[in-house]
Amino acid sequence: MFGVFRKFFAFAGDQKGKWQKGILFAVLHSICEAFQLLAIAVVLRGMVEGSMTAGTAWTALGILVFSLLGTIVTRHISHRNEISGSYRMCEEKRIGIGDRMKYMPMGYFNSHSLGNITAAVTTTMEEIEKLGPPTMVRTIHGLIRTAIMAVFLLFFNWRIGLIVVTGTLLFLGTNSLLHRKSRVLSPKRQAAQAGLVEAVLEYIQGMSVVKAFHLDKNANKTIDKTIAEVEKYNYSMEIGFIPYVALQQIILRLTSVAVVIVSILFYLNGQLELFMCLLMIVCGFFIFTELEAAGLMSSFIRLIDVSIDRVENIHKTPVMDIDGNAQQPGSYDIAFQNVSFSYGDRRIIDNVSFTIPQGTTTAIVGPSGGGKTTLCNLIARFWDVNEGTVTLGGKDVRAYKLDSLLQNISMVFQNVYLFNDTILSNIKFGKPDATMDEVVAAARKACCHDFITALPQGYDTVIGEGGATISGGEKQRISIARAMLKDAPIVILDEATANVDPENENKLQEAIAALTKNKTIVMIAHRLKTVRNADQILVVDAGRIVQRGTHDELSRKPGIYADFIGVREKAIGWKLEAAR
Repeated sequence: MFGVFRKFFAFAGDQKGKWQKGILFAVLHSICEAFQLLAIAVVLRGMVEGSMTAGTAWTALGILVFSLLGTIVTRHISHRNEISGSYRMCEEKRIGIGDRMKYMPMGYFNSHSLGNITAAVTTTMEEIEKLGPPTMVRTIHGLIRTAIMAVFLLFFNWRIGLIVVTGTLLFLGTNSLLHRKSRVLSPKRQAAQAGLVEAVLEYIQGMSVVKAFHLDKNANKTIDKTIAEVEKYNYSMEIGFIPYVALQQIILRLTSVAVVIVSILFYLNGQLELFMCLLMIVCGFFIFTELEAAGLMSSFIRLIDVSIDRVENIHKTPVMDIDGNAQQPGSYDIAFQNVSFSYGDRRIIDNVSFTIPQGTTTAIVGPSGGGKTTLCNLIARFWDVNEGTVTLGGKDVRAYKLDSLLQNISMVFQNVYLFNDTILSNIKFGKPDATMDEVVAAARKACCHDFITALPQGYDTVIGEGGATISGGEKQRISIARAMLKDAPIVILDEATANVDPENENKLQEAIAALTKNKTIVMIAHRLKTVRNADQILVVDAGRIVQRGTHDELSRKPGIYADFIGVREKAIGWKLEAAR
């Protein structure tokens, strides 16, 4: 249990001071509460000894008022610091995770499901946020208050104090068994909660497939099964804790009864005066009230422990931006030197070398799955190479701070993602401080200004998560406007016009040509008109460059590129004939 306390305070980071202050005032709160017992003692002594006077009553009242005011003030300060520390701690952790993810290799997101990551920053953090303060405070407060009361009783009568200490030790022993049980059940419950988030996300994201293939019943079965698992583990945890919680309560109640009985016996045997006997009986009724509450809450300590470990696993994930420097490249030449890269055990890029001179256009073509997109991702350092080097301006991309590297690169992806925000904000993602005139100019070049202004709210239209409320071609054009606005010296186009309708394709080609003038261009494309004017064409197959050259050079040689041209020309010449 105390190990979890240490872990929690380490997890608190910059907010640890607030938690320490909260605990300090919790101790003061317990001391102020103990003065209530002193007030009772003053009254009991006056009544038993027949020396009760107005002065005695006023003294007791003064002590009681001091105790009440002290408990109110200390409880307020303690609670304020605990709650503030808890929410700010979780706020900092969530922001920290978001910032850290920007520097994680993309392989992390391939090996960790979206549901698990989402659960870590939502339900898991919420459990720390909601359960942390009451659990930690009640447990610490209960232990401190009981310790203070035990010292008080040891001072008045060491034998009765010893009974209280024995009961407390038995309680802690049972509580240790409870934590062992929780250590087994909490991870299972946590995993089930994460599985539920993952299942719900998958169900929502795949709703179009569910509807199209009438899979609603099967999908519901998956959700129902996941919910049933969450219910099972929650129920198992609660049922598993009952014997230990009950035993804790029994120990404390029996200890309280023992204090009362022994006090009476000592009085009857003449070993305890009436005043002290009555005082011990009063103590027996409320000495363990806070510890009982702590026992009820302490079952969540191990759950908090598991939750902290889950969040810390993300924070401990290695990031890519470690040794790099914030610097500008001397040139925008890109070079691959004996580069190899694998996804797990599957090799995607195999000993590839090539150079992209500054200000030139390089087209990458080849069969699907050959490694074209991976080459582009290695330039932007979405992953780090396993072997060889990728250089920008003659320097290894790993020598750059990731931010200083990426500020030189604009990317337009085939699978466009737009944020659940306005169109204006999505375009300005490429340049947050851009003026409205600059945004409109980029949108006009990307052929999306007209359809944007036709929307009810224009540029202030919220387009939904992933751009769900607009077409694929419209999303593509907004993403191109975003890249145009960034105006980086290196532009990577991954099938940038794949989802654009023929009506706007020519305009986009002209706009991209104007925008990319005197820049270093890397494009992945399958359309002949897109690649034929490239300064060099790299034909990639099975992770290797099997051909390289210009369109004219490669079109005269047998191989994948010549076959590619033949297929495209047949596709262009293909037409429907009327049935005879």
